[in-house]
Order: sequence, then structure tokens, then C-alpha cells
Amino acid sequence: MSYYDLKLAQFAAPSLALEIASDLGKQIVAHHYKPGDLVEDEGSLAGKYQVSRSVIRDAVKILVGKGLLEVRRGIGTRVRPTSQWGLLDHDVMAWSQTAADTDKRLFKLLELRQAIEPKAAALAARHANEESVSEIRHWLEEMEANAGSGEGFVKADAQFHRSILRATENEFFVALEGIILSTLISSMRLTNYPPGHRFKDVPTHRAIYEHIKQGDAEAAEKAMIASLEDAEANLMRCLAERSCDTPSTGQEGKSTLAR
Repeated sequence: MSYYDLKLAQFAAPSLALEIASDLGKQIVAHHYKPGDLVEDEGSLAGKYQVSRSVIRDAVKILVGKGLLEVRRGIGTRVRPTSQWGLLDHDVMAWSQTAADTDKRLFKLLELRQAIEPKAAALAARHANEESVSEIRHWLEEMEANAGSGEGFVKADAQFHRSILRATENEFFVALEGIILSTLISSMRLTNYPPGHRFKDVPTHRAIYEHIKQGDAEAAEKAMIASLEDAEANLMRCLAERSCDTPSTGQEGKSTLAR
């Protein structure tokens, strides 16, 4: 499961151009193509992927739009510096989860969550209406019901945090849901997969919900801080011990997915 599984609109299948852009994007983010490198020419890529040149052109356009590539006449298609990538783009975020330095990225993105989500919880406490509070409660109950199920719990936990962002009534916070959820789902696969951790996690989320329901912004913010600190501690433990075996890989410590 990824952030895209949580989006309301789903397409039956990605286009060839999107599939190729995704494959090239993963290679670029993983530094198989380093900043400044030229990628293969249009004809070579068409032969490699067994598609037409027009499909390759469309795939390259997608990556140009995300800041990963630039096309220069007479030079070719070159990988742009990392500082120019659209790092907060949902696709780039997803591709980065396959990179070799995923551990570092997870911690950096967790720092971003720690800067955003406590304030989101406070805003939700101030602005949440009956409908949004009900949605938060629904996903809390789903967490409780799925504490024995890895995938079910991950989905419910992600939706819980998503519903808090939406309860802020602030479209700029809502626009960050892809960033938050991509990071959250990735780390949850590490920190929440053992059943004991999932059962332990429910009370911290219930505290967040109760404070939002009561309209206590300060308490909601503190409860979210405590929850994220717990997530950070679990992530550090799992990465240090390499003891977290997840269904996505079936190998110890190799997962790139978390809370």
C-alpha cells in the first residue's frame, strides 16, 4: 500500500509514458543517474523499453516537469542538480522510498512531520466540525479493530492523520497530505508492524482524538508531539536493530515503508 491507494480517484492502469517516467525517476532518485549525467538518447531509450520515440518524449516531459531532467538542444537530456528537484512532488516522494539512503530520508521527513502535524492537531481542535471529528473517530476505531492486522492498521493510521489535516479547514495543510502520508506509511511499515507496537499506539492516537473533540488545541498539539516522538524512537530502534520484518519485503530491515 502507498499514498496512491488512499487517493479517491484511481485510474485502471498507468500509461506507458508514466510507467517509463516512474522507472527512470526511481533510477535518478537512487543516483544510478547522477546529477549532471546525460541519460540515453531518445532512440536508445525507445529500444530499451520497446516503445515508440513519442512515448519516450512524453516520459521525459513528465520528469522535466518534476525538475529531475532538463533537455538542451545539441547537448541532450541531463539530470538536474538535486536542489532543483521537486522533492515534495508525490511521485518523487514515492520514488525516493526506493533509494539507498532511505533511512536518512525517513528521518528528514519525520522532522518535517514534527514541524507540521502538531500545529495541524491544534488547528483541528479549533476548527473541526461534527463531521470531521466523526471521521477522525471512525479511523481511530478502525485502528483499534485492525490492531492485529498489519496492512489494515497502516491504512487506518494513515487515514487518521489525513483526517486531522483535513479537519484544520486550511487548504495549505491539506495540500501537504501526500508528503505526510508517504512518510507516515513508509515508517509505519517498520514501527507498527509488530502487533505489540500497534496495540501500544492506539492510546496515543485516542488522546489526540479526545483533545480535538474537546477543542483543546494546546493538549492536542502536545499529544501529537508525544505520538511523533514515539514514532521517532520506534524508527530509531528498528533501524538500529534491523529487527523489523515486514510483509512488503519478507526480509529483515529491508523495508522502505514507515509511520
